[in-house]
Amino acid sequence: MGIRNHIIYDGDCPFCSSYVGLMRLKQAIGPVALIDAREGGPEVERARALGFDLDDGMLLHLDGRDHHGADCLNRLALLSTRSGLFNRLSAWLFRSETLARVAYPLLRAGRNATLMLLGRRRLGPARR
Repeated sequence: MGIRNHIIYDGDCPFCSSYVGLMRLKQAIGPVALIDAREGGPEVERARALGFDLDDGMLLHLDGRDHHGADCLNRLALLSTRSGLFNRLSAWLFRSETLARVAYPLLRAGRNATLMLLGRRRLGPARR
């Protein structure tokens, strides 16, 4: 069985959850599974086994390739439709690899601060 196209994100992070919910990827590239890293599963275990730190960023698995963190954000911006204000703004901001790489650490710091303020734990290392 092949691994389907999917995005692994932190379901406890309000920004991550909102972002993947607002992206209109299905219209642009077809079925994409949204996977909450906190719920685990084979895709999450595969990502961790490959060395991806899901606290450091979302992971897009698309057509057999993995895109993590800033690369994921950039790829999503390039793939999403331009319909809706959110998608147009995201595409405008993050279609540049350089801007995505500069902005991503700030976005990640905001995520970590928000999780702390909400009393939610980070994902942490893979559980064995």
